[in-house]
Amino acid sequence: MIRRWLALPQSDLLVLLLVLGGLVALFGVGAQGFLGKASLGSLANRLPALLLVSTGMTLLMVTGGIDLSVGSVLGLCGAVTGVLMVDEAWGWVPALAASVALGGFVGSINGWISVKLRLPSFIVTLGMLEIARGLAFLATHSQTKYIGAAIEGLGAPIAGWVVSPAFLLAVVTAGMGQMLLSRTVFGRHLIAVGANPEAAAISGIAIDPPRIWTHVLLGGLTGLAAVVNCSRLGSADPNAGVGFELSVIAAVVVGGTSLRGGRGSVLKSLLGVLIVATLEAGLVQLGASEPLKRVATGCVIVAAVLADTWRRRT
Repeated sequence: MIRRWLALPQSDLLVLLLVLGGLVALFGVGAQGFLGKASLGSLANRLPALLLVSTGMTLLMVTGGIDLSVGSVLGLCGAVTGVLMVDEAWGWVPALAASVALGGFVGSINGWISVKLRLPSFIVTLGMLEIARGLAFLATHSQTKYIGAAIEGLGAPIAGWVVSPAFLLAVVTAGMGQMLLSRTVFGRHLIAVGANPEAAAISGIAIDPPRIWTHVLLGGLTGLAAVVNCSRLGSADPNAGVGFELSVIAAVVVGGTSLRGGRGSVLKSLLGVLIVATLEAGLVQLGASEPLKRVATGCVIVAAVLADTWRRRT
């Protein structure tokens, strides 16, 4: 009943759950303390930023687009948050609003250029990746802004719990994203535009607005994730988010969202986030180096793309 309401294929869910269970079992045996309360709580509180951005990326990729700039935009929005809170003495709520607005604005630029000028979103966002990173360094004068306790409460575990307010916010956002995709007219338009834009246009669907709005939504969620990331670290670093786009794309593709558009699920992306985060955390506890972690993430992306290609051919 729940599976039908959420429109999630049982076979895909089973495979994702088996992969996640296998990783947990593997690292639980190989890494001492991996299944401990402290370790699992730390893992859960590192998920919110990845889950927030993966929610927006899922909606965008369903339309056939992609955004390679999310890591740099996260760094830029975090840098602006740090400048506003440290240099301008803003509270975290207005700083959060400014970060979300900035992320949405950057997303609107990506969306307008790629959709209206008919340029590949891959190329447009690759350019924005460099622009946003440069602006992050300019905004902070290449210095880390130490925010401290003024923002740490958002990322700290709730008293008596092992998870933070940011974690609960990210889970609620993912649930809302799934409802938007599977239970609304707008969500059906996203799928139709990604699956066959020509047929969608013939049936009366305006194909440009959904593509632009998913860029804007992804940008806004990236701005929110930037504040969450600052709250976890207690600071705003212009280097934040380097390589973050790889983890996001890996999580979404592992969750079954097609790189060609027309198919995707936010809740399956949530499982993808759990798989990628568990893999990264497990490798860290096993003492794996950063290059090895990147190799593992790349292999996961390639394997997921091969699985997507196989599903399309069968």
